[in-house]
Amino acid sequence: MSATRTPSTDGANTSRDDDLSKEERLTRYLREKIDEGEMYFKSKFIADEVELSPKEIGALMVKLSDSAGDLSVEKWSYTSATTWRVESA
Repeated sequence: MSATRTPSTDGANTSRDDDLSKEERLTRYLREKIDEGEMYFKSKFIADEVELSPKEIGALMVKLSDSAGDLSVEKWSYTSATTWRVESA
């Protein structure tokens, strides 16, 4: 018995978002949201929108606070989960 590939598993139908790294996906999402001003959020509330786990988002936010020169990222408060504050730098 041999394994066959279906079109959905051969990579031919991947979207542009699938080609972005997790960090790029999160950064793009944040930049789009802060076009309207500053943003406060908890990772668990945006996890589905960026297709990442809250834990992955938290780890990336710490990284972005040091590396994303055009974003100002701040750990704003902690009540049952970290609230992040993001605005344009």
